[in-house]
Amino acid sequence: QVQLVESGGGSVQAGGSLRLSCTASINTLSSFTMAWFRQAPGKEREGVACIAADGRTKYADSVKGRFTISRDNAKTILYLQMDSLEPEDTAMYYCAASDRWMNPSLFGTRYPYWGQGIQVGVSS
Repeated sequence: QVQLVESGGGSVQAGGSLRLSCTASINTLSSFTMAWFRQAPGKEREGVACIAADGRTKYADSVKGRFTISRDNAKTILYLQMDSLEPEDTAMYYCAASDRWMNPSLFGTRYPYWGQGIQVGVSS
């Protein structure tokens, strides 16, 4: 069983930055596809960014050029650097992982392991 724990959330003003971290309870992330999802109140969960085991990435159109996903396989930490934050980025953010090889995917059903989520708030 893979356990994921998110950290780094909080509240910022529009235009600010936050970095989310996701620590995994496994020896290495090297064979995992990892992703960040978010869910705002009253909205469906959406994929934000993902990174495949080979390092390929994929981003939602709404965050391209503002968010950067990265991973430290040795430290088993996944990151999401969020810059130029907008009020529309306010949501609960979730880390997700899959130990099956796949192309970068923002479909939540492809990830069997999930963190508990962490809140990000952006004020105007």
